[in-house]
Amino acid sequence: MTVLAAAMALLGSLFFALGAAFQQHEASGAAGPGMLALLRRPRWLIGTGAVALGGGLHIVALSAGPLIVVQPMGVASLLFALPIAAALHGRRPAGSELVAAAVVGVGLIGLVVLIPPTAPAPHMDDASALGLLAAAVLTALTCFGLAKSIGGAGRPALLAVAAGVLYGSCATVTRVIVDGGGGHLWLLAVLPIPVLAALSLLQRAYAGRHFAVAYATLQLTDPLTAVACGALLLGEPLPTNVTAAVVAALVAGAGTVALARTTPLTG
Repeated sequence: MTVLAAAMALLGSLFFALGAAFQQHEASGAAGPGMLALLRRPRWLIGTGAVALGGGLHIVALSAGPLIVVQPMGVASLLFALPIAAALHGRRPAGSELVAAAVVGVGLIGLVVLIPPTAPAPHMDDASALGLLAAAVLTALTCFGLAKSIGGAGRPALLAVAAGVLYGSCATVTRVIVDGGGGHLWLLAVLPIPVLAALSLLQRAYAGRHFAVAYATLQLTDPLTAVACGALLLGEPLPTNVTAAVVAALVAGAGTVALARTTPLTG
């Protein structure tokens, strides 16, 4: 089942990448990243449909495997997304971008390899689930506030952190719903709120035209949030070799910083 989960997550990452590239192209070309304006742009809607399909495959993956296996597989979407986004903007991806993206990939793959592939069935009470979502929203609001006073690549990076924390927390709750014995179904009515908030934050990050750093930051923050939540709240195992895991995380972080220094995409 772990292989199936990884395969579904990998396929979902391809659709996430395609959707993210279309969304970024439209968000950076619009007068503003407001959702109402973007809803009138057909290619943004196509991109959102691709992201939704990727999300469906992601849910299937979560029902077949633990967060520690499924979430980090999203790193593949970074390697897919950069060439697609560059092509939409009429240029080839720079060599420095691809090298930095590969460094991020090596770091996250290292984390996946170090994490045990099995995990106990997820259990979480209602109060813990709501507390997790509330903490994620508070963190996102803090990042959003800080982003207002920061320019350059820092702004889209902070907005992407906010979106990644929301997505990672929602993935944790989703795993409890789909593989936790059938309970907590009422949370399906709550999850769209942080998901839509994350989507809106991400469009603001994309509008900054630093797509590489925004998307890399998202792909780093999302799995790290989910892995931390899985370990702290669901009892999923962490890497046994802590030193190697820290090195892998630092490598992924260094790749993200390198992406922040690359040439931004233009609208």
